This record gives sequence, C-alpha cells and structure tokens, in this order.
Amino acid sequence: MATLTTPGIPAPVPLEVAISAHARRRGLLGRDGIDGALLLSPAGAVHTLGMRFAIDVAYLDRKYRVLAVRTMKPGRVGRPRPRSRHILEAEAGTMERWGVRRGAQVTVHDR
Repeated sequence: MATLTTPGIPAPVPLEVAISAHARRRGLLGRDGIDGALLLSPAGAVHTLGMRFAIDVAYLDRKYRVLAVRTMKPGRVGRPRPRSRHILEAEAGTMERWGVRRGAQVTVHDR
C-alpha cells in the first residue's frame, strides 16, 4: 500500500490510489469510513452523492501541491478546480490534523 506525507504529519498515512476510471468513479461510495486517505488520479472534481459520511477533499496540482481544501457533506457536488490534477479524500477533520492546507506539499510514496 502507498503512503503519503506532508510536513505536518508525524508518521506516513496509509494511502489507497484510484487510477482506473472505475476506481475513481467509485471512490469512497459504499464505505462507512476510511483508514488513511484515497488519492484519485487524474481528477479535477468530486461529488458525495450516495456517501455515508462527510469528507475532506484536497485538490492537488500536477506536483502534488495543495490548491484548496474543502469539507463536503454527503449529497453534494463539488466544483471543478482549475489546475487540479489529483484529489485527495479523507474523513472530515483529518486534513486539518495532518496539516494539509492550501500551499502544502503532499508527497506520495509507492510501496
């Protein structure tokens, strides 16, 4: 499993990577939560239609720098972000704890 780090995370965070179109469409649908985060790549927008829990969404550029972070309740449609190439999803509240905010650099480590 891959991991992610930022300067604000004391230890690497487990990361699932959704690179196929099917995996990106499914995202976190049908789940009750996630241990760590999900990276949708490539992606520029998300929705929470049919989701069971609120999520934090970080829009990343091609170099994994955070462009914006939003918390989305279930049943919402997010606006596309210009320059967004990847999207990081996690349970609501976790991005703040991890220090994932606009301008932060996210590093993805493959295993």
